[in-house]
Amino acid sequence: MRRIALVGDIGSGKTFFSKLFGYPVFNADLTVSKLYKKNKSLVKKIKKKFPQKVSSFPLKKEELLNIILQKSKNLKVLERIIHPLVRKKMKNFLKKNKKKKFVVLDVPLFLENKLNTRKDTIVFIEADKRRINQKLNKRKNINLKLINILRKNQFPTKLKKKKSTYIIKNNFVRNTAKKNVKMILQKISK
Repeated sequence: MRRIALVGDIGSGKTFFSKLFGYPVFNADLTVSKLYKKNKSLVKKIKKKFPQKVSSFPLKKEELLNIILQKSKNLKVLERIIHPLVRKKMKNFLKKNKKKKFVVLDVPLFLENKLNTRKDTIVFIEADKRRINQKLNKRKNINLKLINILRKNQFPTKLKKKKSTYIIKNNFVRNTAKKNVKMILQKISK
């Protein structure tokens, strides 16, 4: 099994591209969202750290947002609680799909959390900042202050590009995206 990890800026299209590969996808954001809704012990741990901010299970997005916006350092506290669970889910995903030719890892902090191995194919999704911001502004419940806090938590774009095996320019056109994915799959299948 070969791991294809997608990296890039928030809103660059990682999740969109992950679906185009046609192989099993581990989506860390979706996993985190499910954990907040279904894992009572996780919410208990968060409530213990932030008793005034968390009312009850399941954890509400607004409460999470308030925790992070109160102090940007709170994001690190939350990550220390949630990331071990996400890693465990990813490990289970990899085990379940070990016989597949490829798996796709859509993990926003893949490089930052040192999840990469030398055998991984890392694909940087590059998109125009203006287009990314237009796309983000169309999302429901978008909070630009939160986006900025999350961006500060990521490696600079230059470093991500340097650590990547391939760079795909996302022009937000589906056919172009499909062609780019097909080209990468051909290259790594040799």
